[in-house]
Amino acid sequence: MVTLAEAGRPDRRPTTPAVRPASKSAVAEHARTCVGCRGKGSRSALLRVVAAVDEDLVLVDERRRLPGRGAWLHHSTACLDQAEKRRAFARALRRTGPLDTSGVRSFLGSSAGVVVPTTTDESGSNS
Repeated sequence: MVTLAEAGRPDRRPTTPAVRPASKSAVAEHARTCVGCRGKGSRSALLRVVAAVDEDLVLVDERRRLPGRGAWLHHSTACLDQAEKRRAFARALRRTGPLDTSGVRSFLGSSAGVVVPTTTDESGSNS
């Protein structure tokens, strides 16, 4: 077998191996854009909504598993108001005509008063 040096061609392979992240947690999460305020956020910070299959209805996808094109929204009624005013749901979900967002509004209204406790055990620690 003839090596590259013997054939008169330089070896162009990198001398250092490619750097890879140590774990999946080291990889940055893709940012999503809120359709209301156009602010950026992570998947965990935003609420995913989808259009119902054969209806002009916007559904909240809490588990982020419903099929179809999704749009992202902050957990605030101010962002929902802005999205409705700009008719952003129809554009983001690629639908024609107005969409009914009453389900999203009721979800935001019911979850606004819910306080999630920060501690998980009786000693008061999060671990």
